[in-house]
Amino acid sequence: MKTWKKVAIAVVVVGLIAVWYWFRPDRLFSNVQVSEGMPAAQGSAATQPIESGTFYTILHPTSGTATIYRMADGSHVLRFTNFKTSNGPDVHVYMVAADDAKDNATVEQAGFVDLGSIKGNIGDQNYDLGADVDLAKYRAVSVWCKRFSVNFGAAPLKAEQSALQN
Repeated sequence: MKTWKKVAIAVVVVGLIAVWYWFRPDRLFSNVQVSEGMPAAQGSAATQPIESGTFYTILHPTSGTATIYRMADGSHVLRFTNFKTSNGPDVHVYMVAADDAKDNATVEQAGFVDLGSIKGNIGDQNYDLGADVDLAKYRAVSVWCKRFSVNFGAAPLKAEQSALQN
């Protein structure tokens, strides 16, 4: 076999491995299930739901509920329940500074706080909200693929009835 053919085969193999790593098509067929419990309340005060929203599909089928809880110590936790979306490479959870995260442009233009990589594409999971997350400003949750800059799904947040009464 000629040298140029050997080099061409090596380049094609390396290229295929790089494309596989970039797109991670295997993740479309695998699921990561999470089953985190609600964080334990410290002290005698109970956790209180203050905002919630239902996920809807934008690019990949996404469903479940996003709820923000005020914890006994005054901190906030974003909790996904009955959550399900597609798996993918480099999927993150964003709090978006808009009333809804209905498309890619809204997320990119409005601004967001990255809560980190998604813990799993199926199941109940919790994300701590730092003190820098102004709940009056960040009104939506996005499941965002950073690698391809696409919004898998979103949940606009609305005040809970029990929180309105307090």
